[in-house]
This record gives sequence, C-alpha cells and structure tokens, in this order.
Amino acid sequence: MARILIVEDDRLLNEGLSYALGNENYDIVSAFSSEEGLIAFRSHEVHLIILDINLPDRSGIELCKEIRQVSDVPILFLTAKDTEQDMVVGFESGADDYMAKPFSMAVLSQRLKAILRRGGGDDSPQLFSYKDLTVHYDKMKVYKHNQEIKLTTTEFKLLTILTRNNKMVLTRQMILEKLWDLDGIFVDENTLSVNIKRLRNKIEDDPKQNVYIKTVFGIGYTWGSEG
Repeated sequence: MARILIVEDDRLLNEGLSYALGNENYDIVSAFSSEEGLIAFRSHEVHLIILDINLPDRSGIELCKEIRQVSDVPILFLTAKDTEQDMVVGFESGADDYMAKPFSMAVLSQRLKAILRRGGGDDSPQLFSYKDLTVHYDKMKVYKHNQEIKLTTTEFKLLTILTRNNKMVLTRQMILEKLWDLDGIFVDENTLSVNIKRLRNKIEDDPKQNVYIKTVFGIGYTWGSEG
C-alpha cells in the first residue's frame, strides 16, 4: 500500500483528500504546516507527497527544496497559484507535477497513479539482489560485497531502469525515454553512453567482461542473467 503525505493547511480540504484517497486504499499521513510536513516526512516512509504552496509558516516551495536535498520522493503541488511563472517556479524547486485549485478529484487520482507507476510505487520490490550486488531502491543505495558504491543520481536511475527491467532487452531509445520520465531533463545518446561506461566502471569487477550490464549489439542493453 502506497503511503501519501498530504501537507495542506486547509483542514476541510486536507480531511476531504485523506478520506477520498483512503477509500482508494492509500495509507494517508496528514500535516497542516510546513514544519508538521517535515516532521511527518522524517518520521514515515512516504511514497508521494501532496504539497500546498501557501502554508502558514513558510512556503511549500521551500519545503520542497529541503526535501529534495535528501530524497527523490515524488511531489505534487496543489495550489491556487496557477500562472505559468508559478508553475515554472514549482517545477524548478523539484516538483513532479502541479495541480491548480479547484481541481477534479478524479483527475488528481489518475495523476497520483501515473506518478506512482513511473516511480514504481510500493507495489514494486524495494530490494534487488544479483550475484554480489544489492540495490536498495527506496534508500537509493547500492552495495557490492557489502560495501556501498557511490553513484550519481543519473547513474542510480540508470541502474534502477536496468534492474527493474532485468528480463528485458532495452533499446537505447527506451532507456532515454525512461530517464526522461524519471528526471524530467533531456539526456542525449552521448550522455547515455558516458553514464553506462561510468556505471560499469563502478559495479563490474572487470568492465571489459560486462557481467552485469550487457550490450545487445545494434539494439541496446540488458541486465545480465545466470544463464
């Protein structure tokens, strides 16, 4: 069950959202200020945050920026500020989506499902192990021989795409599109090649052998198999 943190100071709206989303089998945590939201975020493992911008103690933009320093948890802004500039500021602060008040509950529900689907939600396993490599998706950590491997954000997301689709051959275009969905930034073919090389150098015992990330010539890449 995905856990959603709702940070909204309008108690009637907060309670209404909690009731509606609770009926859709989400686990709900409610907060009514930025400070309460930060405490709730630190106290619970949440899979998505619905965040109001106009909070009584400080802007939701600032809270979003603070959360982004430590987590990539999806954040959807829910606010009365709906100008193009407001939306740009929201996305630049790290938001994944943006809905203006008043809004349709049905549309919000579909957007939440889409965001959780892209991120894997909590229906996907949060731990992946292969040979001597272990990936903790929720903690964004990777271990080999029980020693942590430091990856950049792009390298980790690339590793996530490959391991979550470990039974598939992924074309380069498929990987680029998935990186776009996760990052919201443009990644070109050259950047992909560079990150594949860097990732191999960090996780392979011998990057020339490619036990983990295998090249399917003329197509793309696949995660190694025991076969």
